[in-house]
Amino acid sequence: MARRARDAVTALLDVRDLTVSFPTADGIVQAVRGVSFSVDAGRTLGIVGESGSGKSVATQTIVGLTQGAETSGQAFFNGRDMLAMSPEELRRIRGPEIALIFQDPLSALHPHYRVGKQIVEAIRTHENVSARAARERVIELLRVVGIPSPERRVDDFPHQFSGGMRQRAMIAMALALNPKLLIADEPTTALDVTVQAQIIDLMKSVQSDFGTAIIMITHDLGVLADMADEVMVMYAGETMERGDRPTVYRRPHHPYTNGLLEALPSRRHGKKTRLTPIPGLPPSLIRPPSGCPFHPRCRHAFTPCSRDEPPLGPVDDEPGHLSACWLRDEERQAS
Repeated sequence: MARRARDAVTALLDVRDLTVSFPTADGIVQAVRGVSFSVDAGRTLGIVGESGSGKSVATQTIVGLTQGAETSGQAFFNGRDMLAMSPEELRRIRGPEIALIFQDPLSALHPHYRVGKQIVEAIRTHENVSARAARERVIELLRVVGIPSPERRVDDFPHQFSGGMRQRAMIAMALALNPKLLIADEPTTALDVTVQAQIIDLMKSVQSDFGTAIIMITHDLGVLADMADEVMVMYAGETMERGDRPTVYRRPHHPYTNGLLEALPSRRHGKKTRLTPIPGLPPSLIRPPSGCPFHPRCRHAFTPCSRDEPPLGPVDDEPGHLSACWLRDEERQAS
């Protein structure tokens, strides 16, 4: 309780009991079910989970990008509840205060307009500056994010950029208005490993230079290994585990978190080790299983897991480490 009181005072973004559902012909899709998290200025929160876990829906709902959704809960940004804002109020916040980087920059950038023109337009939509001044700022931003010859490339079309350069251009667009919070939704998924590392290093550099808070959304715990301050693991629209990165990586408590870590490629004693996949498939969000949503795939599951849903509660002797699991440590180790 003390932690929640502190977060309410100091957090840049403080989300409380967020629920998001979508009515469909087949039933109600329960995309996000009672999720809470916070992120402070200059810090990075990593949200990780398989496709369909609700991680993208949660963040897009906060900034008003989920049309037709039924929502409840609160999302305080600088003390103001974004879930209670009008569409016009949200438009004033998106860009200048909260910026987004999407997974596929080729889709996010308009193919018929030059890259520089699109970033100039974003700046002039929110600020009263001349086209020339905005263009000069864009050239400098492209230089900051590592695009070579920005004076020339500013007039290129998106298809003339490589995948990594398009993602850098998206980061430049996101930074154009100096936002307080950057939401990066799978920003490295379509990139090769070398470019992934470059993009992550770039985001860390941006955070160091500008003090930007970052929410990094990914299905790959490896992406967060050197970046996140805190990690939240989601499954079937719920939080399974949350804590600071070293604790979650070194002492995972929930079997789902452990499964994600075991699925990472690794080397031990100089030899490659086989990946250990999580058996089965994520559940239907229209008819989620009773009890713990992960119990049909969990090798540690026992009777209470299928009957009663475990609350997200503290892990013994680890302040700030939360897990939603009925198993005690000794039971998990023995099974």
